[in-house]
Amino acid sequence: QVQLVESGGRLVQAGGSLRLSCAASARTFSSYAMGWFRQAPGKEREFVAAIGRINSRTTYYADSGTGRFTISKDYAQSTVYLQMNGLKAEDTAVYYCAARYWEPTIRESDYHYWGQGTQVTVSS
Repeated sequence: QVQLVESGGRLVQAGGSLRLSCAASARTFSSYAMGWFRQAPGKEREFVAAIGRINSRTTYYADSGTGRFTISKDYAQSTVYLQMNGLKAEDTAVYYCAARYWEPTIRESDYHYWGQGTQVTVSS
């Protein structure tokens, strides 16, 4: 069982930056791939970014975040981060952290563990 707790969401002006954090409870955090997804009002949840387990350099990004978002992991803290720069109004959403054992994917259905989400609001 893995528990995930997101933090860092808040109201920010367009063009600003935020760093979201997701703290994981897993004792074998290094074996899990982690992903970030988001859900805007009235829309389906969508993939944002994913990163592989320890010793993997694999990262995936949605086109919407490429060049603006960076996903990273701190194994000592069992935490995954999403650095978001150049934020736009269309980035407004609830951001969810997710975990799956072993390899990262971009498919929501592949992830077994989810956090409760953190709200990001970008004002234009």
